[in-house]
Amino acid sequence: MNDQARPLDIIHDEKRHTFEAVVDGHTCELDYRLEGSVMTITHTGVPDAVGGRGIAHLLTRFAVQVAEAKGWKIRPACSYAATWFKRNEEYAHLLA
Repeated sequence: MNDQARPLDIIHDEKRHTFEAVVDGHTCELDYRLEGSVMTITHTGVPDAVGGRGIAHLLTRFAVQVAEAKGWKIRPACSYAATWFKRNEEYAHLLA
């Protein structure tokens, strides 16, 4: 997915500890726990019907940028988030 071609409308629900985007009627999400100033990413989910478009990447990047703006560190507990950090080393300074 080209970030410029079709941006996602991502909603951060701080009470539910989730980032969500609805794509073609399907809810895509990133869930986290917050302990003090450490965000633990616990789940990233994109339904198969809209998979392969880079949605998980955009959700994760947005969550990481929010965490950085809030001064949080990040613990990538889900496999997608762990892989994302390996591929996006410029955010390694945020790892808890």
